Amino acid sequence: MERSLTMELVRVTEAAALASARWMGRGRKEEADDAATTAMRKVFDTIPMRGTVVIGEGEMDEAPMLYIGEKLGTGQGPEVDVAVDPLEGTNIVAKGTWNALSVIAIADKGNLLHAPDMYMEKIAVGPAAVGQIDLNASVTDNLKAVAKATNKDISDLVAVILDRERHQKIIEEVRQAGARIKLISDGDVAAAINTAFENTGVDILFGIGGAPEGVIAAVALKCLGGEIQGRLVPQTEEEWERCQKMGITNPNQVLRMDDLVSGDDAIFAATGVTDGELLRGVRFQGNTAETTSVVMRAKSGTVRFIHAKHRLERKPNMVIEEDQDDR
Repeated sequence: MERSLTMELVRVTEAAALASARWMGRGRKEEADDAATTAMRKVFDTIPMRGTVVIGEGEMDEAPMLYIGEKLGTGQGPEVDVAVDPLEGTNIVAKGTWNALSVIAIADKGNLLHAPDMYMEKIAVGPAAVGQIDLNASVTDNLKAVAKATNKDISDLVAVILDRERHQKIIEEVRQAGARIKLISDGDVAAAINTAFENTGVDILFGIGGAPEGVIAAVALKCLGGEIQGRLVPQTEEEWERCQKMGITNPNQVLRMDDLVSGDDAIFAATGVTDGELLRGVRFQGNTAETTSVVMRAKSGTVRFIHAKHRLERKPNMVIEEDQDDR
């Protein structure tokens, strides 16, 4: 892949974040998601690449834009797989809470797992604990391993977990082990990434979330030197058939980093929509707006944080038009 793509992709996530941030706290998650998707699609058309969406907004007959199999870019440049989530955290934006992101992950063609839209059991850690976790091990054993790897007491660790009924057993075991917990309502991509940054205060991610989000998080953690392991959790016969078509015949198979994103190169970009531990949300001030983004590349290990100021009157495609009845 060409190095210049790292900065080009930030333009895409910035556009989606600016468009969707206008809907923050307004209780209309579909409108926020549509705004992000529309803006992202328009800017993608200017990127010099030959991209194919392998993780997107749905199948072609389900999603008007950014559907799986859609071609992105100008048709010139490197051929890449694209995983996108124009708005990771639609409920977060609707409520105006923490850690909504616009995210993109790309890798050379054939190097991203084409994860179906189903649940995935996950565990993720930052660089200090790579090689120490095991999805098949108990929650307690994983906490002990991370504590040892990071030179912390278990009571110092913070586990981030989606606040769902299905995670009650995990929550109870973390508490019994003596670790602390950060429960989140949505947004486990941000949560997984946060394990790789000490200043976020997060040490490990546990629980079941979306499989597509697991692949996107894997690209980020590959760039950051972290680790995520996953296991698909098919709940219907149709979902199980999709697993088999992917070559996953063992329902207990643990998907490791090389299964989720192979090769030696990948790029991840994200822009904050609402405030989070790692990225600040969009700030509007008249005809200007400020965004905070992170972009990283696996091959070089470079991680860039970008604070940008946008002149909105010069970028009409980056901001949605409000409905007449909302004015």
